[in-house]
Amino acid sequence: MTLEATVSIGWVNTVIGAAERLSVAADQLLAAAGIPHSACELERWPIDDITRLWHAAERCTGDPGFGLKVGAEFSPMSISGVGFALQSAATLREAIVMVQRFQRLISDGGRFQVVAGNAATWLVYHPRQGRLAFSPHQIEAVLASVVGFGSWVTGTRMQPARVQFSQPRLGPLAGYQTVFNCPVEFEQAFSGVLIDNSVLDQPLPQADPQLAQVHERYTTARLAALSINSASAPEIRRWLTTRIGPVPPRRADAAEALGISERSLARRLREQGQTFDGLVDNVRREKALQAVADSSSSLPEIAEALGFAEVSTFYRAFRRWTGMPPVRWRKQKHLG
Repeated sequence: MTLEATVSIGWVNTVIGAAERLSVAADQLLAAAGIPHSACELERWPIDDITRLWHAAERCTGDPGFGLKVGAEFSPMSISGVGFALQSAATLREAIVMVQRFQRLISDGGRFQVVAGNAATWLVYHPRQGRLAFSPHQIEAVLASVVGFGSWVTGTRMQPARVQFSQPRLGPLAGYQTVFNCPVEFEQAFSGVLIDNSVLDQPLPQADPQLAQVHERYTTARLAALSINSASAPEIRRWLTTRIGPVPPRRADAAEALGISERSLARRLREQGQTFDGLVDNVRREKALQAVADSSSSLPEIAEALGFAEVSTFYRAFRRWTGMPPVRWRKQKHLG
């Protein structure tokens, strides 16, 4: 797991590429989203950044079928190592199980749930959005990519039994029929794709058990590395910045979010020369200096907002941070 949902640059580039095919340049799209071009050099983006990208693409393209186009053009090449592993699976059902295992390498902004039935199986998508609400185009792209991948890996056009969305319809029904080629319903209890079991269990033409084992070992190692990197001091610091409040974040909360023990989290931070309490103190200091500089907030209000049980405790911490009490520090800032 990760403290904050992130998405791979491969999926980001899929969105940018779809916009470019609709005559929206990458620089124009990034500028509209308020994201620097240098972000394209990162391996992963925070989920809120790609949500901004989706909303910008929605505005810049003016295309109600944009999400469907992104998903329909999806291929395993967009997700590199995970895609190679999926291609070697014995069946589409086995590939879906692998997606569930390695979903984080593509994006941990959502998860798939398999609900098996006698004749068909639902593949249900549960989004994990950040502070920003997902663009509905994101959901449409995910379900369209399921069908696109199924068609690609089986070598024939995949036809689900049914597709449904929890959100309203975005564009003409004909656009959905083109992508899904089956009944599509909206404003339902969940978003998902219903696939016949015969389709899920049919042997795939590219199945290769030995190659599948090689790819699985490689992908498992990448997933383990991602978990270790998620316990980095900078990532935990970013998480704390959004969690500092009247109820102080606990180390147990961070460890649970990462899926590791408190002892493992403490060890990983110690290896980086940090402690959880030290990171909390640093983030509190930054927020305290910013809040005290803003004279619209009273000192007791600031102390409570930062999770200090007593105003006196906040005063002592502030003197330790700056060498002076908050009232004098505020006066100096305003005089300066």
